[in-house]
Amino acid sequence: MCRLFGLHAGASPVTASFWLIDAPDSLRRQSHHNPDGAGIGVFDADGEPRLDKQPIAAYADDEFTRDARTARSRTFLAHVRYASVGAHKVTNTHPFTMDGRIFAHNGTLEDLDPLNERLRELDASGLVLGDTDSERMFALITAEIRRHDGSVPDGIVAAVGWIADHLGVFSVNLILGTPDELWALRYPANHELYVLDRSAHPAPLAVASPRIRAHSPELADQPAVVVASEPMDGETGWRLMDSGELVHVARDLTITSTRPFPHAPRHLLTLADLSPTAAASQSPAAQRTT
Repeated sequence: MCRLFGLHAGASPVTASFWLIDAPDSLRRQSHHNPDGAGIGVFDADGEPRLDKQPIAAYADDEFTRDARTARSRTFLAHVRYASVGAHKVTNTHPFTMDGRIFAHNGTLEDLDPLNERLRELDASGLVLGDTDSERMFALITAEIRRHDGSVPDGIVAAVGWIADHLGVFSVNLILGTPDELWALRYPANHELYVLDRSAHPAPLAVASPRIRAHSPELADQPAVVVASEPMDGETGWRLMDSGELVHVARDLTITSTRPFPHAPRHLLTLADLSPTAAASQSPAAQRTT
């Protein structure tokens, strides 16, 4: 199953190496079980998005390691991929960027023809460079943000609402970031997504879980909010998001939560509904070895 990680540190840039490469069970180590691609998304000093991604496992990518050591940003998104839709190539590797925003997704959608038609109707087909359902979903969100006068939450709600009404949905867990803000959606309940608020009383980050361990002296005094596919045991305060919950992290690290999707998608999929490849990619128990 793909793994999502997002971090917003407010006004002060930080490095990301603590969770990308230095941890005993870092994203690089996780890529042994999610080897179909890895990517890091950050914003430079001018607020422009910058992606480092390759359709290979992070552990095999020297560029991933170099970038993880040196990149500094107030907002980070990262993703390690276990492919369900789309070949192993750069254009299908997360994160994606459109209109100055960065996006990553964990889940799968089926019957994409109506989505392709919807993108044509909104003159957004040109935003899609690859083959994945994830990039198409981001293109729809981007088109809806444009239609809603630049409102990111309105665009997310409009796009995901359309998807929930028209497509087969297993999961649309997502993280979307700008230089100053972060949004996360868990929908429906097939995959977990957690929020950790470290904004009030930050302490040294030295935490562990069966899949993620991290240590970051730099964050000892640095407030931050973290969103991840799983909690980091040993750190208090992890909260499992509700199904249908949209979380927003502002520049000042204020967290607001809404629940625009109280009901399951109209065509909710189970693992039994998916192809063997897609089902393997979405099953928490399914892991690859390399």
